[in-house]
Amino acid sequence: MFKSSIDSGSSTHGKLAHAHMIKTAFEPSLFLQNTLVNMYCKCGELDLAHQLFDKMPQRNLVSWNSLIAGYTGIGDYQNAVWVFNEARVSRLELNRFAYASILRVCAQTGNLELGRMIHGLVLTNGLGVRKVLLANALIQMYSKCGHVGQARLVFDYSEELDGVSWNSVITGYVQSGMTSEMMRLLVKMHRSRVGFSSYVLGSVLKSCCSNFVGCEEFGKMLHGCCVKLGWELDIVVGTALLDMYAKIGDLSEATTLFRIMPSKNVVMYNAMISGLFRSETLNNVYAKEALKLFAKMQIRGIKASNVTFSAIIKACNACQEYEYGKQMHAHICKRNLQYDEFIGSSLVELYSLLGSIKDGMKCFSSTTKRDIITWTSIIMAHAQSGEFEGALSLFCRLLESGPKPDEFTISIMLSVCADLAAARSGEQIQGYAIKSGIDKLIVVHNSLLSMYAKCGDIDSARLAFESTDSPDVVSWSVIICGSAQHGRSRDALSLFELMKDHQIAPNHITFLGVLTACSHGGLVEEGLKCFEGMTRDHGLTPNEKHCACIVDLLGRAGRLADAESFILDSGFAGVPVVWRALLSACRLHKDTVMGKLVGERVIELEPEAAASYVLLYNLYNDSGMEKSATKIRDLMKERGVKKEPGVSWIEVGNRVHSFMVGDKSHTSSTKIYARLEEMLEKIKKMGFTNESHVSDACEFEERQGSAVNHHSEKLAVTLGLISLPPSAPVRVMKNLRVCQDCHTIMKFLSKLEKREIILRDRIRFHHFREGFCSCGDYW
Repeated sequence: MFKSSIDSGSSTHGKLAHAHMIKTAFEPSLFLQNTLVNMYCKCGELDLAHQLFDKMPQRNLVSWNSLIAGYTGIGDYQNAVWVFNEARVSRLELNRFAYASILRVCAQTGNLELGRMIHGLVLTNGLGVRKVLLANALIQMYSKCGHVGQARLVFDYSEELDGVSWNSVITGYVQSGMTSEMMRLLVKMHRSRVGFSSYVLGSVLKSCCSNFVGCEEFGKMLHGCCVKLGWELDIVVGTALLDMYAKIGDLSEATTLFRIMPSKNVVMYNAMISGLFRSETLNNVYAKEALKLFAKMQIRGIKASNVTFSAIIKACNACQEYEYGKQMHAHICKRNLQYDEFIGSSLVELYSLLGSIKDGMKCFSSTTKRDIITWTSIIMAHAQSGEFEGALSLFCRLLESGPKPDEFTISIMLSVCADLAAARSGEQIQGYAIKSGIDKLIVVHNSLLSMYAKCGDIDSARLAFESTDSPDVVSWSVIICGSAQHGRSRDALSLFELMKDHQIAPNHITFLGVLTACSHGGLVEEGLKCFEGMTRDHGLTPNEKHCACIVDLLGRAGRLADAESFILDSGFAGVPVVWRALLSACRLHKDTVMGKLVGERVIELEPEAAASYVLLYNLYNDSGMEKSATKIRDLMKERGVKKEPGVSWIEVGNRVHSFMVGDKSHTSSTKIYARLEEMLEKIKKMGFTNESHVSDACEFEERQGSAVNHHSEKLAVTLGLISLPPSAPVRVMKNLRVCQDCHTIMKFLSKLEKREIILRDRIRFHHFREGFCSCGDYW
């Protein structure tokens, strides 16, 4: 009855027999008691086994071995070691089975120190490490602890070897990335006429995914070997082959293998679905193919695993099947798999793409085991949704929770600091990157360049760029675009020439930076020459942003007719952004005739964009056409088009302070307004008058009364002047273009306060020093 329970894995019959023994006061022999203990151990009921073991009046080696093996079998390694130590304390002479069990514990836990001690005890007790049982246990222990060299020594000096011995050493070489040694041993195994197993072939095929030299040819050779030996249709070998071809990018061969396999399990489906998600092949077609495979799994009744769901959610994200993704989320909750860290990170990405940070945070909170991928996903979700302060808060929680941020997390956080213009926070994150030793990685270094440039410190960005060992196209593009935005047009062009001298091929973003530099610097001929060379010399096709730069370049130079002709010939005549650039030029040169036609056209193309209405309104208002301006304003109200409110912010004392027009919510608002009024009175005595500039304010609601004096950027700059040390520059960011009134006032304030004021608006940076701006009033 006890052996019946051992064979079936169910303790029901054994318990009935045990109960009958107790009821009849039957006194079992030591043999029967050991069988009973073994039954409870094999059925996973270690509590009952241990209770019975403690009550045994007499125990022998079999008793102890059963209990050690039982704890090892259920993964309770701590108790397995405890029982082993108790057996040694009892001065019992342990045999090779006990030592083999405890060596398996060492292998599973990676406890090399204990494993070496057991090895020594085996040698001391003369149990014969050259015999197959202990030899295999030692080989597996050393291999799994990362000491495959010592495993090979045990292997070479063993008198008895079997397939497990060979497989263990080969697997150890695979896991250690020692492909040359692995291949030599595989050849030796074949010459020794030891038959390959599905396990060893699967392990070796796994090594072909590690991109060593000749891995593709070696993998195909192994495929031929599998076919010759009749293993290609084995589920383990077939899955390994499929995974290998998918990882080396041969999806055609992977699909063929998947199709011909007579039986498919969830692991094979997972391998095929995951194969469709390699970075080199991911697109909508493959993503939808993955969804079809999942549907076939459901039809065949194959139960999906957490790996399957994680891949399918990624497929939904890739092909924008968000509703399907929500259905998968419901399916995941039904299976109670929402706590898995890989599924959690995929769900966070799903809801961030949907713009639902709240739902993404719920998924994040429900994930009990959060690895760095899960943390990075939720931080990126906040960053992509513009929740920058939330991203910073989560990063602080990450540092407190344990997982170490990797280069991708640091890169995202530097981008967050760039968007917030939080230079001090960015410097602290840079310090963490240096301490962690990842600051030299190119992805971190490029983000650092961008952070300094976007925070208004182009000199630090240039120093960081010059310290880069091997700048790539991203590094060059970032520093060129940064120089352009800071008004250093000639520097941007010099860097572009230097980039070409270093044989770095420019991309679309590089040219966007160069054309922006030409536009902001009024370098018409240089800009046109660069635009022509984009296709002629580098084979790049300009997009609407490049064309908008050329329109802006010609428009600022007063060549409005040329700009219009360029649009009509560019192939982007139906794109609103290029016409909006021309409308902005019409406003600059007060050309109401062309401006009216262009404004009507751009509003027709993009009737919901507030920027077009505001530009046309300002054009009419600047030209004294109040009735036309009022009509545009009424048209906006009639169509329900709302302008984005102007917001400015400044970092002071590790905190970002935000302001809107006339904002009095700040705790220091009384001091801010008093200081601002004091400075306005002083600059009036210096010759400033705002009467001629009021019409240039960008916001409708800011044109009345004293509101023009309380624009958001003025309030932010004033807080900086009050709070920052006299030697520190005042860096303020704004989400809209700076108005002419504020631009003029900043020049006066920089001279009055003898301070550098750096103001970033939607278009560019303005560096105000001693009454002058870096843009040369050309913005």
